[in-house]
Amino acid sequence: MRGCWRPSTRFLSRSGATIDPHTFIAVYDRHEHELEQARPHLSFREVSAKALERAMEDISLPADPRDAEILTSLIGRMPPFPEVVQTLGRLKEAGFRLAVISNTDDDIIAGNVAQLGGHVDRVITAQQAGAYKPSGDIFRHAWEALGIARAQLVHICASPHLDLVAARDLDFRAIWIDRGTGREPLRDYTPDATAPTLDKVPELLSAAGWM
Repeated sequence: MRGCWRPSTRFLSRSGATIDPHTFIAVYDRHEHELEQARPHLSFREVSAKALERAMEDISLPADPRDAEILTSLIGRMPPFPEVVQTLGRLKEAGFRLAVISNTDDDIIAGNVAQLGGHVDRVITAQQAGAYKPSGDIFRHAWEALGIARAQLVHICASPHLDLVAARDLDFRAIWIDRGTGREPLRDYTPDATAPTLDKVPELLSAAGWM
């Protein structure tokens, strides 16, 4: 998905806030990640609502109870990057089974998956696993649901602190899509490959003998 947090800045403009959106996103992210570790497991709707409320409180802005529903609705409608659908088609034609592992709820990610050209074979969510990335629980749940071993998979991801942390800790192959958004790589882990966009992945897979 294209920067799913961009639309959330409307909350700031609506309230007349002068805080930099990137600063607000960092505050929200901190609360979101804390809530994702809570037990019992919280749905993503609950996590996003509580994180948004706490972030608005941290920067002394009034929170509207409707904001959380607006946010999850916007996330579910976010389109993929321009090259994604065609690249997924290429990978499918090459014989890959394609799965999405998402830190959201089933109904939220459904809107995004519907825009992927019918190429996705399976969708695994935090709701199904009862755990969020980077927890190994969601990845182990995914592998069991897909009926595959770690050696059979290549995980393509964008988040260092979620996906690459899991790849480091669970020792599975990973390709990082680094779109130049300023996300910092892990200091103690190097992914198997890095690409600026998804359409570079087929050539990387071919060069590595995976395709």
